Amino acid sequence: MTELLEKTGLPSIPPYWDARYAKNLDKLSKPVYKVKEERDVKMTLRDGTTIYVDIFRPDAPEKFPALLSWAAYGKTIQSMKRGSLPAASLLFDHSLEAGDIDFFVTRGYSFVIPDPRGIGKSEGEFYGVYNPQEQEDTYDVIEWIAQLPWCDGNVGMIGYSYFGIIQMLAAAQQPPHLKCIMPLSFTNDYYQHGYYGGVPNTYMSIYWELSPANNPVPWSTKLYSEEDLKRKMAERLEDPDIGVNSYFTKILTTWPPRYHTFYLDYLLHPLDGPFWQERSAKTIYDKVKVPVYLKCGWAPLGRWSAPVFHAMNDPRLDVPKKAAVMEAYNGLELPYRFMNEESLRWYDHWLKGIDTGMMDEPSIKLNIIGSGFRFENEWPLARTQWRRLYLRSFGKLRWEADPEENIPPDSFSHLPPNITADVHSLTYTTDPFTRPTEFTGPVTLYLHAAIDAEDANFIVKLWNILPNGDRLPISRWGALRASHRLDQEKSKPWEPVHDHTKTVPVKPGEINEFVIEINPIGMVFQPGQRIQLEIKSMDPGAYQQYSWTGKVGNMGPVPSAKTINYKIFRDAKFQSYLLMPCIPFTSKENQVQPLS
Repeated sequence: MTELLEKTGLPSIPPYWDARYAKNLDKLSKPVYKVKEERDVKMTLRDGTTIYVDIFRPDAPEKFPALLSWAAYGKTIQSMKRGSLPAASLLFDHSLEAGDIDFFVTRGYSFVIPDPRGIGKSEGEFYGVYNPQEQEDTYDVIEWIAQLPWCDGNVGMIGYSYFGIIQMLAAAQQPPHLKCIMPLSFTNDYYQHGYYGGVPNTYMSIYWELSPANNPVPWSTKLYSEEDLKRKMAERLEDPDIGVNSYFTKILTTWPPRYHTFYLDYLLHPLDGPFWQERSAKTIYDKVKVPVYLKCGWAPLGRWSAPVFHAMNDPRLDVPKKAAVMEAYNGLELPYRFMNEESLRWYDHWLKGIDTGMMDEPSIKLNIIGSGFRFENEWPLARTQWRRLYLRSFGKLRWEADPEENIPPDSFSHLPPNITADVHSLTYTTDPFTRPTEFTGPVTLYLHAAIDAEDANFIVKLWNILPNGDRLPISRWGALRASHRLDQEKSKPWEPVHDHTKTVPVKPGEINEFVIEINPIGMVFQPGQRIQLEIKSMDPGAYQQYSWTGKVGNMGPVPSAKTINYKIFRDAKFQSYLLMPCIPFTSKENQVQPLS
């Protein structure tokens, strides 16, 4: 290992590199260059708008490939030197996601971070994240970089979260000098990123805090006349779930609309449509012409890993492509360095022409919690045994359905947050596993339920109950708005598709089957552990009751302003169950064979 570290110039060798595929590692770019900084470099976009760019490049006369790191989070903070910070730190900042500048620059890459229009010192108006103008601007910056005297004409994109999600949209612009992308976070459907299953969420309110806009303007001002926009803002307040919230009321009654501009756009577009589709990668796969490496983690909230597999399975994304689900319970630290070595192999392959064996590997790499790293060739896995885990009375989850009909339903009530802080839920739990059991793949809940309202939120979570009773998230979460109906023709048993372009009110008291996507799982349950399903109507942050501030950020799914009773049916006639992807075996050939 010592010899290998010396040959590669790396601080460590990832445990997921495989001796069968990794090659020419001695030719990986070495940390031999000093870093030269150029701050606030002016760049003019095609419409004459001036933006400012920070450039970090090797202090040497040669020409080098460049990495563009693009987001509206502010360029200056991306190069702060203060160590890697976990989320527990008071100084943790989720917008420090551009990447490890020194790691790549010392190895012969230029690292370019702009402030997009309307951000920091840059001129122009900021129209919110991933807007069509921003996508067009990435083209201009990529082509500008390629013409700079120190660039060899090869440009890639780099970064996590915002810096990752923008990459597919930028690639669809087809800038000639963009040679590859590597989104370290990805979403294919931006509507579901904010309205998972059609359920509104305060997640997207974070952009007001994270984006240092000097001239924020809602995109809605480009879509509607002033009269129509005022009318839409007033109509949105007529929704009781929105109107009861004083924070939302401030956003929807401020004129000119310059307060929380992107979340205003969010609130004004509760259904899928053109606003969301022009920000969604799934609409432009056929326009992407460069190699793509998609990476995500087994995230505890939101819709993160499912989009990666959707992209891998979509034939319209017809380019060299790879996917990896890498993190488990490790926790996030920023600046993001977890994938430095893997990223270097990728960029060396496509930007410097070094065959690192990257493309010889099977297309999917997974870190299975409780098992380790391995390769797969498809998703869902071809050897999956789909098993039904049935909801039963007394809060049980069992592999056998109830043999009897007419069993009274379970029930819980949603109580609006203006009368109580209580959050009611139902839980269903398996018996302890008696042997190691793996579930890897999509998870779907088929739920027979009745509500006494025309609409309601379903929030579902999976937990791992340890032998000592501790409750750990399995990192799986799902949601569905009851009025967003299943599209039978487009759905698969493990992949429900709903029509989020319209609402169809539920008949109060009627029993319906709701099919709810839960983010994919990749985990081995050990003897003594149990799976627990939780069903609820809201899911605020665990400590929101103890804070006087940050209520919006801690709210999560926007709760109903009505008292709603839920009845859950789970007998022989109305079978409710989790469709679980059981993996009976894994060949040794799939397991990563480490370099040492």
